Amino acid sequence: MTVRQLRKSLKKSAPGLRHERALWESGVEIVAGMDEVGKGSWAGPLTVGAAIVPKDRRIYKVRDSKLLTESEREAMFERIADWCDAWAVGHASPRECDELGMSEAQRLAARRALDGLGLNVERVLLDGKWDFVGGGRANTIVRGERESLSIAAASILAKVVRDRMMRDLDQQFPEYWLGENKGYPCHRHRAALNIVGPSTVHRKSWAFMDSLAWRGIERFVPDDGQGTLFL
Repeated sequence: MTVRQLRKSLKKSAPGLRHERALWESGVEIVAGMDEVGKGSWAGPLTVGAAIVPKDRRIYKVRDSKLLTESEREAMFERIADWCDAWAVGHASPRECDELGMSEAQRLAARRALDGLGLNVERVLLDGKWDFVGGGRANTIVRGERESLSIAAASILAKVVRDRMMRDLDQQFPEYWLGENKGYPCHRHRAALNIVGPSTVHRKSWAFMDSLAWRGIERFVPDDGQGTLFL
């Protein structure tokens, strides 16, 4: 798929390698950028992308995935995947999101993404303020998708992989319009939930369950293993 010329509004928002270079120059060899997608969704997996970018080859037109249209992300996907020294995505299933809670589910997806790289990652660059990797090897960067090229690359890879998964799920569950909304809240999604209720790919511990007219399944409340329910 051909990558079209960037829209004018995106030309001054290119992420760079300042954070990566600082770590490389300090002696760190393997740096991965990471980002998540799907945290606010009602359905589908929580997905974390990880990307290790080369030190000596640049790529152009990579931007924060949220600034790009779906077609722009799709056009960039193969170029980014081929350019990276290594990349991977990790998922936490809807059931794992329910049973573990979103924080632990994100940590699980991050571990799976890092394991998928097949390399000994020394430092991780994360978008935002929360270290969901742990182990003292993460640098958090506010607006990291717009600051760090490796985080921006990871964000596009994660977003495209998850969007493709949601389009596949749309074939199984067309009543929810998952190919259009990717599992996120919208009028059509809520209307379908009120009529037919949640599917096996919905997160049944989420608060939207409490407001559904359809009452065939109650909201899932996980147990902490000690008889205490998380509300």
